[in-house]
Amino acid sequence: MTAYAPPTPARRSPVRLDTDPYLSRYADRVTGLAASEIRALFSVAERPEIVSFAGGMPDLSVMDLDAVADLTASIIRDQGTVALQYGGGQGRPQMREALVDLMAYAGVPATADELVVTVGGQQALELIAKCFIDPGDVVIAEGPTYVGAVAAMNSHQADVRHVPMDGDGMRMDLLEDTLAQLAREGRRAKYVYTIPNHQNPGGVSLSEARRVRLAELAVEHDLLVIEDDAYGLLGFDGEVATSLRTLIPDRVVYLGTMSKTFSPGVRSGWIAAPTPVREKLVLLREAADLCPSNLTQLMIERWLTTQPWQEQIKRYRALYQHKATLMLDALASEMPAEVDWTRPRGGFFVWLTVPTGIDTSALLAKAIGRRVAYVPGRGFYDDGNGGDQLRLCFSFPPTDRIREGVSRLAELLHDELGLLRSVYGDDAPELAGRRGGGAGA
Repeated sequence: MTAYAPPTPARRSPVRLDTDPYLSRYADRVTGLAASEIRALFSVAERPEIVSFAGGMPDLSVMDLDAVADLTASIIRDQGTVALQYGGGQGRPQMREALVDLMAYAGVPATADELVVTVGGQQALELIAKCFIDPGDVVIAEGPTYVGAVAAMNSHQADVRHVPMDGDGMRMDLLEDTLAQLAREGRRAKYVYTIPNHQNPGGVSLSEARRVRLAELAVEHDLLVIEDDAYGLLGFDGEVATSLRTLIPDRVVYLGTMSKTFSPGVRSGWIAAPTPVREKLVLLREAADLCPSNLTQLMIERWLTTQPWQEQIKRYRALYQHKATLMLDALASEMPAEVDWTRPRGGFFVWLTVPTGIDTSALLAKAIGRRVAYVPGRGFYDDGNGGDQLRLCFSFPPTDRIREGVSRLAELLHDELGLLRSVYGDDAPELAGRRGGGAGA
């Protein structure tokens, strides 16, 4: 019988540039860039016969599109010369005031002067990386973490150190180990990046005790914390957790976005930062694109000051809770016993772990052939890990297709496990069964 040998994780390879006539002209930070695994999926996953759990998109079916159309028309009619003009690099004061109210609803303190408006949360991540990272600098992030954050860190040649999670979010004992290792190396992390609420892609949230401990470690080790709160208002129970900004305001740079609670199409996010950092970020964003769109800022201002936006958020919560329940029930009834997954209490995502002998990147083509799509786990790490993991998004697929998609994926995994058993028999250690192991990510 063939001895079982799990695959060795490998770092993601950049796109081959050896035939590129401009290769000698690129900056070092460009030659190592690789295409996002999520972006590469979109063209295939949008085919109607495929149930796509890939892109992390909101379901806009519960948006009041008539209200959005009316307020947009009124903006052009009443303030068209402002809406279609250049604006300031920090963002409109009126929009920043409205965002302060939104943050207050999430239990996050801020003043309008601390905010910088960005083109979505992704530009915020890129500006922060540009502000703080020199080539080779250490950044600490959850493992797995948001693929866009990995891209921003990679674009500035960071040395990303991942800290594993469990059902209560980033493990503080392992963060302490990482900090101790850095001290032995004579190095210090530029910042710790975390998505504490309904994490992308893990679907878990940082416990209250761990939030307090992270704040303590930030003080003890003189750490800056980047708190990415894209999903904080999308807890199914409507509760909001204590923000890290509340605990250590001078050590936290806070990121927000309208993409999950209003619409990604308006491409609007923001950063709340201590004054010295805010001033640098304004200069960097002015160098990048001069100013955010006045039109989309005015849309958000009107939305947050004239519309029942809290009710819209409640509709999103109810819809996503229903979809998450459908997915979790389907996983429980369809998946092999050797597969485990997280149990989200908010947000968009479920994170699956499969037996080590199955490579989710290599399996994706077969999944597309079975008319179901997901995102392989390696895209959410910078160190080659995640080969036995994958992300499922429950927020976007139609309600009546979630079980269908899970069934297709489960059938494929059953078949792959059968192939493993036929080759390795009982020598494959991961085949002993792992379900019921909790919500570990």
